[in-house]
Amino acid sequence: MNETAPNSFKIIAREDYSDVTYMLDVLHPMMARAARPGQFVIVMSHKQGERIPLTIADFDAVKGTITLVIQAVGKTTMEMQRTCQVGTSLYGLAGPMGIPSHLSNAKKVVCVGGGLGVAPVYPQARAWKQNGAYVIGVLGFRNKDLVFWEDKFRDICDELIICTDDGSAGIKGFVTDGIKRAVEQHGDIDEVVAIGPPVMMKASAEATRAAGIKTMVSLNPIMVDGTGMCGGCRVKVGEQVKFACVDGPDFDGHQVDFDDLMIRLRRYKEEERVATERWSESCRMRGIGELAAFPDIG
Repeated sequence: MNETAPNSFKIIAREDYSDVTYMLDVLHPMMARAARPGQFVIVMSHKQGERIPLTIADFDAVKGTITLVIQAVGKTTMEMQRTCQVGTSLYGLAGPMGIPSHLSNAKKVVCVGGGLGVAPVYPQARAWKQNGAYVIGVLGFRNKDLVFWEDKFRDICDELIICTDDGSAGIKGFVTDGIKRAVEQHGDIDEVVAIGPPVMMKASAEATRAAGIKTMVSLNPIMVDGTGMCGGCRVKVGEQVKFACVDGPDFDGHQVDFDDLMIRLRRYKEEERVATERWSESCRMRGIGELAAFPDIG
């Protein structure tokens, strides 16, 4: 399954943060030197694999690596969770793609990450800090067992607010509660960056709208080629139609039509369900075959 291409990209480190969330460090020196905060890559795990967009969660030009944090929520990401181990390789890795996040002269910035969005907001928070800004991190998780990269954020943030749905770590509540706390304590916030599920980014944008605080979000709609030709990643921003792969992925959160985005994200839900079931069944059958051939296994 993990057939490699002549220019395959080796996985040199992996860490599992939960039963569905995992991190891969991939060796790609040229991309590591070129990558900028906010950009993404198109990944193929094997020759017959689906092309999927993944935000670059970190990059290290010295080590020559890029970091991907992935959530196993569909057929391809579940398959990658099983097959992408240290020593194996990704078949295809194209990028960096997208327009890098713009760093203004903002002096105080709030960087908000919800769930898996914690990973892609990290390079932005680091870049703001390197740019001289006062950085407040707001990270949201369902519970304390799902918290990851807390130490990485504490190293670069002037303040860090952890939010959990059940209050098992940090404050009890959502990232919007963390944003509210930051706004109440700091009347001079210049900009908010929010990355996470669409409903979370929508709520974050609404939390800052009344105060008129510039709020940028990173969109990851359905995407095929990453060049703007397929049109699958169309998003409505204000009165215009944009393509997330070439016009983004960062957009003004106060202008994004999140309702339209969420409808588009559900468009292939049934096809994804069928593909996942077929893959799961094939894995189960292969497992039965292996046990029949080697009865002592298990």
